[in-house]
Amino acid sequence: MHDSLDAEVIRSWAAVTVASLGECRAEIDALNVFPVPDGDTGTNLFLTAEAAAAAVEEQFDLGEPVDVVAAAQTYAKGALLGARGNSGVITSQILRGIAEVISQAPSDQRPGELLAAALTRAAELAYSAVGVPREGTVLTVCRVAAEVATEAAAAPDATLEEVSRAALAGAEEALEKTPEQLEVLRDAGVVDSGGRGLVVILEALVEAVTGEHKTRDLTAKLPNPVVSVTSHTVSYGGPGYEVMYLIEAGDDEVRELREKLGALGDSLVVVGGGGLWNVHVHVDDVGAAVEAGIEAGRPYRINVTHLEMANEKRESGRGEGEEGRTERVGRAVVAVSHGPGVAALLLESNVTAVPAEPGRRPSTAELLGGVMGSGAREVILLPSDGDTRVVAEAAAEQARDDGIRVAVIPTRSVVQSLAAVAVHDPSAVFDDDVVAMGRSSAATRYGAITVAVRQAVTTAGVCEVGDVLGLVGGDIVVIGSTLKDVTAEVVKRMLDGGGELVTVVAGNEADQDLIGVVGEVSERDYSDVEVEVVMGGQPLWPLIIGVE
Repeated sequence: MHDSLDAEVIRSWAAVTVASLGECRAEIDALNVFPVPDGDTGTNLFLTAEAAAAAVEEQFDLGEPVDVVAAAQTYAKGALLGARGNSGVITSQILRGIAEVISQAPSDQRPGELLAAALTRAAELAYSAVGVPREGTVLTVCRVAAEVATEAAAAPDATLEEVSRAALAGAEEALEKTPEQLEVLRDAGVVDSGGRGLVVILEALVEAVTGEHKTRDLTAKLPNPVVSVTSHTVSYGGPGYEVMYLIEAGDDEVRELREKLGALGDSLVVVGGGGLWNVHVHVDDVGAAVEAGIEAGRPYRINVTHLEMANEKRESGRGEGEEGRTERVGRAVVAVSHGPGVAALLLESNVTAVPAEPGRRPSTAELLGGVMGSGAREVILLPSDGDTRVVAEAAAEQARDDGIRVAVIPTRSVVQSLAAVAVHDPSAVFDDDVVAMGRSSAATRYGAITVAVRQAVTTAGVCEVGDVLGLVGGDIVVIGSTLKDVTAEVVKRMLDGGGELVTVVAGNEADQDLIGVVGEVSERDYSDVEVEVVMGGQPLWPLIIGVE
C-alpha cells in the first residue's frame, strides 16, 4: 500500500498497465468501431503503454535516484514518442496532464488532492488535443473519472487509495453510458474502446497504489463485443488515410498546423508541448497533410496507413484471404530463446531465435522484427514464457496488418518451445502444423531451479535471499538450501506424474554434478526414462526441466 504518489508508484503503474492492456488487448480491439471500425485500439494502446513503460525502466536502470517528477515526465514523454493510433496519442496527452500537475505540486499537497488535480488537468488537455471532441468517448470517461476523484478528494481525510478507487468507479460508470451518447456505439452494441482502455489503465493505477491485483471478468457490465468489425452494419465513410508524425515546432506554428489539418480531414489529435508534438489525422490528401507539417516545423517518423487496405491485410493475415501474401513465401517458426545454447539449437532447426536479455522480456518490436525478418508468409510464434505471451500476441497483430499469417502457440517455458519445434512440419497444412505443435508443447510439463534474490511469501512458504527455489508449472513448490537437493525433489515431483523423456536445459551456473542429479534420480527411481541435456547457457536459471 502506498500513501503517496511517488516514483515507485509511477514505475509500478507503467508496468502493470502494460500487463493489463496485454490481457485485455483483444477485447478492446473487438470493441473498436469509432472513429474507424478497424479493430486496433487495444493493440495501439498496448504498444503505446509498452513504449512508455520501457522509457521509465530505462530511467531507473541508470542507477541514479529518480523522483516522482522525473518518473512522471519520462512516462508521459515515452508515451508521446511511442504513441500509436488515435487512442495512443490521446493517452499520451492524459499522461502529460498528470505529469504537468505533479511537476508543479506544492510539497504539502495531500496525495489524494494531487491525484484528483492531475486527472482534472489530464481531461482538460485531452479535450484540447482533439480537433472535434465527441462525448461518449475516452474524453468523457476521463472527465467523469476526474470529477468523481475531485469529489472524493474533498473529504478532509481522503487517502490516495480512496481517490484512485473513486476515479476508477467514475470511469467505469461513464464507460457504461457511452452507448447512450454515441449512436455508432449503440448500433454496434458496444462501449467505447478507448474508454475501456482508460478503465484498464486506471485499474492498473489502483493496483500500483494498493498492491491488490484485480481478477477481471471481461464480460462484466459490458455489452458483448462484436466478433469482427465486418460483422455489423457500422461503416466508416471518412477520409481514406491515417497520417501520423512527430514534429518539432513552436506553439504558434502548431496552432496554424491544427487549423490546416482540421480543414483537410477529421479525427485530428495534436498532443505534446515544449517544442515536440505528436500529430494524428485522417485525410484523403496525404501530401497536403505532410506539407503542412513541413511548413510548421520538422516532421519525422511519418507513418501513413490506408484505412480500408489495412483492415483487408489484417483479415488476410488471419487466413481470410490471399491478398498481401504474394511477396513472402513459405513458413517460419520464431521463438524466444534464453541463453546462447538454446539460440544455437533453434538455429540448427531453422528457427528464428529472438534472444531474451536477463530479467527482461523481448519487446513487441523485437518479436515483430523476428517475424518480418523471417521472410515467410506464414509464421508460428513461440513466446517461451507466460509474461511474453501478450507481447507475442501484439507482435502477431502488427504482422497481420502486413498480410502475414501468424499463429501464437502459448508456450510458457523454453522446453515447451523446444517440444513444439521438434514436431514442426513445414510441409503440413498451416492449421494442422499449429495444432500438432500446440499439442506437443501442452503435453510437456516444465520446471526450473533458481535462487531467491529477495524475501517473499510463496506457495511453499517464506523464502529468504539465497534460498534455492524449485518451480513446477510456474509455481514454487520447493524451498531448500542446496541446488542438488532441490533439483532431486523437483525431478521426483515431475516424474511422479509419468513421463518418458526428460529435457534438461543447463544454465551458465550449472556444473556436471548438478546436471547429473537429473539422470541419477531418473535411473534410480523411474524406469524407461530418457534424459536429454541442452547446454543452454542461460543466466539466473541453473536448470530448466521438461518432462514429456
